[in-house]
Amino acid sequence: MRVKVLSRNPDDYVRETKLDLQRVPRNYDPVLHPFEVAREYTRALNATKLERVFAKPFLSSLDGHRDGVNCMAKHPKSLSTVLSGACDGEVKIWNLTKRQCIRTIQAHEGFVRGMCARFCGTSFFTVGDDKTVKQWKMESPEYGEEEEPIHTILGKTVYTGIDHHWKEPVFATCGHQVDIWDEQRTSPKCSLTWGFDSISSVKFNPIETYLLGSCASDRNIVLYDMRKSTPLKKVILNMRTNTLCWNPMEAFIFTAANEDYNLYTFDMRFLESPVMVHMDHVSAVLDVDYSPTGKEFVSASFDKSIRIFPVDKGHSREVYHTKRMQHVITVKWTSDNKYILCGSDEMNIRLWKANASEKLGVLAPREKAAMNYNQKLKEKFQFHPQIRRIAQHRHLPKSIYCQIKEQRIMREARRRKELNRRKHSKPGSVPFVPERKKHIVAVVK
Repeated sequence: MRVKVLSRNPDDYVRETKLDLQRVPRNYDPVLHPFEVAREYTRALNATKLERVFAKPFLSSLDGHRDGVNCMAKHPKSLSTVLSGACDGEVKIWNLTKRQCIRTIQAHEGFVRGMCARFCGTSFFTVGDDKTVKQWKMESPEYGEEEEPIHTILGKTVYTGIDHHWKEPVFATCGHQVDIWDEQRTSPKCSLTWGFDSISSVKFNPIETYLLGSCASDRNIVLYDMRKSTPLKKVILNMRTNTLCWNPMEAFIFTAANEDYNLYTFDMRFLESPVMVHMDHVSAVLDVDYSPTGKEFVSASFDKSIRIFPVDKGHSREVYHTKRMQHVITVKWTSDNKYILCGSDEMNIRLWKANASEKLGVLAPREKAAMNYNQKLKEKFQFHPQIRRIAQHRHLPKSIYCQIKEQRIMREARRRKELNRRKHSKPGSVPFVPERKKHIVAVVK
């Protein structure tokens, strides 16, 4: 006689302790779960709605400056330290964990035009309207010691920007020309010039550290090689570029912030057309900074907002603004990829979350698993109309909203005019010009 019995392993359903979750047997055969996709869609929709509910990116504002914040610098070794320079010549060092100023220096007369920290983090450099380059200790002076710079270099013209080499005791300044300095000398090692115009910013490449990029007020972006002591090539755009930032993960990629409301991501080997044109701002873009992952960057604009762009997308994924925030002059993405700092006209530095709905603090393992699951669901259903509409919707200030509408009408009018011209002209006489090539005037090598 054959008897059928149920045979179960207690390990599959018995809890080890009372605190463990009850183990539930699951059969993953898709035939037994006909409504799985519908259920997942509902979960994805709820996850997207909750993401927008919990999207509160603004963390705090650092008050203390008595004039507009003109420039900022990150500490290369300490995540909690950031430096800021104002239009009244004052430099402040902030502790982000305590959210307070730990040191104030009256560094220059007039604007602090630029600042950068040394690669080891022991000192930092500032340049200002008083034609000087000053090097300061990062540590506060001892009791009874005067607050004085380590070195002061007096130049012949106003310096508008400064950046330090990522590995060597060398820094570059810009103004009438680009000067490369050794820290131990009071005269530049070499001066690089191409044309005669004021240069607004200079940046070292973080990977190929001998490469520099600079932006001039005659609409040029010029690339230099420090080993050859000569300019390599330049690209001329329709309007002036305010600053540029190199991608920290891809040596040849950089993004330029332009006066024509756009940002351009270039591959320096093929400057004939940008890799991507990022369009969303409604006023001049004043600053740009990459995230440490190299996948995204943040831009600051004259339209009183900051935007986060993916490198490979033409439109921003996020826009941050407050009622009190005025023209945003400088912006930085912190080295742990979690926060964004922006400095604006009305004397405030603001701290934002890079991911607006991210929960701060320690996450329980179940919380982390649920977040990862929801994230995957949102990615799976991201192109469904309802989910896409909720995920992309942003409330904008009335001024920006009206300008976006106005620009859309102008763009449509230009497109219609071009179509009409092409329709009533000889075939081939009005060529199709792609958006990427419209803004490039010339490339000079």
